[in-house]
Amino acid sequence: MTVNDDVLLVHGGTPLEGEIRVRGAKNLVPKAMVAALLGSAPSRLRNVPDIRDVRVVRGLLQLHGVTVRPGDEPGELVMDPTRVESANVADIDAHAGSSRIPILFCGPLLHRLGHAFIPGLGGCDIGGRPIDFHFEVLRQFGAKIEKRADGQYLEAPRRLRGTKIRLPYPSVGATEQVLLTAVLAEGVTELSNAAVEPEIEDLICVLQKMGAIIAMDTDRTIRVTGVDQLGGYNHRALPDRLEAASWASAALATEGDIRVRGAQQRSMMTFLNTYRKVGGAFEIDDEGIRFWHPGGQLKSIALETDVHPGFQTDWQQPLVVALTQATGLSIIHETVYESRLGFTSALNQMGAHIQLYRECLGGSDCRFGQRNFLHSAVVSGPTKLQGADLVIPDLRGGFSYLIAALAAQGTSRVHGIGLINRGYENFMEKLVELGAKVELPGKALG
Repeated sequence: MTVNDDVLLVHGGTPLEGEIRVRGAKNLVPKAMVAALLGSAPSRLRNVPDIRDVRVVRGLLQLHGVTVRPGDEPGELVMDPTRVESANVADIDAHAGSSRIPILFCGPLLHRLGHAFIPGLGGCDIGGRPIDFHFEVLRQFGAKIEKRADGQYLEAPRRLRGTKIRLPYPSVGATEQVLLTAVLAEGVTELSNAAVEPEIEDLICVLQKMGAIIAMDTDRTIRVTGVDQLGGYNHRALPDRLEAASWASAALATEGDIRVRGAQQRSMMTFLNTYRKVGGAFEIDDEGIRFWHPGGQLKSIALETDVHPGFQTDWQQPLVVALTQATGLSIIHETVYESRLGFTSALNQMGAHIQLYRECLGGSDCRFGQRNFLHSAVVSGPTKLQGADLVIPDLRGGFSYLIAALAAQGTSRVHGIGLINRGYENFMEKLVELGAKVELPGKALG
C-alpha cells in the first residue's frame, strides 16, 4: 500500500449487505508460525489470512533460515525449519519494528540456537502492555538477558528448565511465551492463572501435534511436560472470531445484513448473547453466521469486558459504534486495556454522545480502579452521526472508525487505513462486496 493509498474516502448512509469470509485468527496464525521454529521437520498451516502480521512473521522466519512457501491450497503455508540460523540485527529490526510478535521468538530461538535478539517492539497504542514480564519468565527458565542499545540479547548457556509461574493477570501474550518455551524445556512447567482464549487452545493443539505434552485444567492451570524433540504439524487455523464480530457490529450500525462465512458459534457465544440483547439478529449454519439489523429500535445495555470466556475487549470498540444508535444509556466498563476508550473522542466529533469516567462503572474486578484512567463510558443514544476527518488510532479502533463512517451521513476521510491491514484481510475488497461506497483519492473502489 502506497502513502496515497493510506487515506480512504467513505460515503456513508448505505447499509452493508452481502457475504464475506473470515479466515484464520490473527491472534493464532502468527503464533502458530512461530511454533514451526521448534520443529525438526516441516509444518503445514492452512486457513492463513493475508494480513500484515503474517507477512512480518514470514519475513522473520526467513531471516532465521526457515524456508516458507505457499502450499497446495489457497491460504496454506509450508514452513521448513531444518536450517535455522542467526539473523542480522539490522534486518530483524527492519522487519519487526511495527510488531510485538518478535518477543515470542525468544523461547524457540533459545532452544534452536542458544541465543536470540529482540529489538524494540511496536503494536497498537491502547494502554500498557509491558514486555518486562516476558523477560522475567524467560529468566525463570534459565535464560540470561542483556539489555543493549538496540534491544535485548538473550542467551541460554545450558538447556532451559521447567519452572512454576503464576501470572498476575491471565495475559494471552505471557501464556503464549510460556507455552512456546516450556515444550522443549527440561522437566515440568506449571503455569497458573493462564489465559484460556480459543486461540490459546488452538496453539496448544498445534504444539500437541508436534509432540508436546500439555494439560489444561479447569482452574486456568496449564502443565507442560518438556520433551527432547518436536516434529512438524499439519493444522487448519481456527477462524477469526474478532473479525467476525467486527462485521456483525457493522451490520448493526449500518442497518445492514452480512453473512460471515467461516464464523463459528462456539468461540463467539458471549458476543452472540450480547448482540441479541442489543437487538441484533443472527442465524447460524454449518458455513457461518448471518448477522442483521431486524428493524425497530436497538436497546441500550450495560457491558463489561473481560478475559475469555468474558466479553472480549477486541469486540468492544466496534460494538460501541452500534450502541450510539441504541435507545437510552449504555454503560461500558473496560477492564483489559486502560486506554481503549480513547477512540470515542472522534465518535463525539461525529455527533455521538459518549462520556468517559475514571470510576469503575461495573462490578467486575478491574486493574484500573483508583488509577486515574478513563476506562468507563456512558453512551447516550440514538444519535445521528455525521461524516468527519478521522485518524485511525489502533487496529480495532480503526475498524470502528470505518463502521462509524459507513453509518454516518455524508463523507468521511479516514487516515491511516494501512493499520487495519494488520488484522483484517482484504478489508477494502470486502467493503466493496458489501456495497459500501468507498474510494481511494482519485480511484473509486465501490
